[in-house]
Amino acid sequence: MKGLVYGGPGVRSWTEVPDPTIKDPRDAVIRVDAVTICGTDLHILGGDVPAVTSGRILGHEAVGTVTETGSGVSGLKAGDRVLASCISACGICRYCREGAYGQCLGGGGWILGHRIDGVQSEYARIPFADLSTYRLPERVSDEAAVLLADILPTSYEVGVLNGHVQPGDTVVIVGAGPIGLAAVLTARLYSPAHIVVVDKAESRLQAAKMFGADTTVVAGTDDPVAAVQALTGSLGADVAMEAVGTPQTFELCTKLVRPGGRIANIGVHGKPVTLHLEDLWIRNLTITTGLVDTFSTPKLLDMLVAGQLDLAHMVTHRFGLDEFMAAYDVFADPAHTGALKVVLSR
Repeated sequence: MKGLVYGGPGVRSWTEVPDPTIKDPRDAVIRVDAVTICGTDLHILGGDVPAVTSGRILGHEAVGTVTETGSGVSGLKAGDRVLASCISACGICRYCREGAYGQCLGGGGWILGHRIDGVQSEYARIPFADLSTYRLPERVSDEAAVLLADILPTSYEVGVLNGHVQPGDTVVIVGAGPIGLAAVLTARLYSPAHIVVVDKAESRLQAAKMFGADTTVVAGTDDPVAAVQALTGSLGADVAMEAVGTPQTFELCTKLVRPGGRIANIGVHGKPVTLHLEDLWIRNLTITTGLVDTFSTPKLLDMLVAGQLDLAHMVTHRFGLDEFMAAYDVFADPAHTGALKVVLSR
């Protein structure tokens, strides 16, 4: 089969790789039917995630059809159509028993496309398959379902829930990539008074308005701090979500929130950030970080089935599986391509 292989910082190739096999009784193998590229994959290619070694198949977001199961898998059978979660869960360790699957001590957590081969390939091995996949209703499309593998639960759990978004809040989201847009969509569930989105790309800011942002700010042209101060009577935002993963965007969030406000860091950071405690200690700020646990995936799937999550505009570009190299080029250059989420299908 073929897979998208990481060859070190800046190096990727769509090339022949060994077919996946059952290595543990709790494994399943899926035929990948739809898969997408994550901003985290770009961070990996940028050298920001040193745990990913050369030769690794990337990818942690896919919808597929089960082709084989290990003897310890009880809830799946060949032919089942499933969502493969970005997080794998042993279900036994302390963190899994608390629902903190991202911190799994039993060999799970974020391992796909990170510590083991991922799903940007024609077939993939899914560890702990009973707990790390979700059977999909027929009426949910592959394209919509694959967005629940990572970006929706990540934005909801690490952004909206960690940020404790409340009715009437002013929420600022820095970064209007897929994660930031999913944060707009899921923050709307809690009826904030205002959602402000900051980004450099005009196309992404227009998308943010489509998803429910009330105000958009062009970074580098407009002054985000002045815009939020004007909106809030010089108080500042109740919640600021960092959805980029750079020192500059994190520091911007610390300037956007009011005293007593919350900063929810969602972005993947590859460089140190200066924490100006000499300014922040007196402001009663709460700063949260987090890797998604995906405990919310069943709830989000139910909401998708019920028509409460409109994901129709999230996917902007579609490719065949053998077009991975072109898909990466498009996704990595949103300022010119207007790319939000890129989906590759059989």
